[in-house]
Amino acid sequence: MAKVYISSILDAPVAEAWARIRDFNGLAGWTPFVAESRIEQNQPADKVGCIRNFTLKDGGRIRERLLALSDFDFSMTYSILESPMGVENYVATLKLIPVTDGNRTFAEWSAEFDCAANRTAELVQHIGQNVFQSAFRSLQGKLGR
Repeated sequence: MAKVYISSILDAPVAEAWARIRDFNGLAGWTPFVAESRIEQNQPADKVGCIRNFTLKDGGRIRERLLALSDFDFSMTYSILESPMGVENYVATLKLIPVTDGNRTFAEWSAEFDCAANRTAELVQHIGQNVFQSAFRSLQGKLGR
C-alpha cells in the first residue's frame, strides 16, 4: 500500500481555513486543478456518504465519496471511487490543527492507496506535490495572506 503525507502552515486562523475547505463540493474554489464540481443526487455537500463528481482542468473526471466530516476536529476523510490515476482502495484525510503562535493553521493531508508497483513512486510524487501541496499553496493565496 502506497502512502502520501504532506503538511503545511497556513497564515490564517483554523476557523477561516476550515470555512474554505469544509465544503466537499468546493474544490474548484480553492484548488488550481478543478474546473467544476457537483454533488450527485442533489445531496448536501456535508452529508457523509455524498459523492462529489468533478472535472479537472486537464479534462479528467474523478468521483469521490465523503466518509467522515468533523467540524470539531476540522477534518474530512474521503475515498476515490473513479479516477484516471490508476489508484484503488484510495482513502485520504485532510485535517487542520490550530497553531496558537500567531493564530495560524497546521494543515496535513494524507492518503493510502493501492496501485501498480511500477507506478508507486510516480503516484506518491504526483499526489503529494501536484495535488496536496499545490492545493495548500493555492489555499494560502485564497486566504489573502
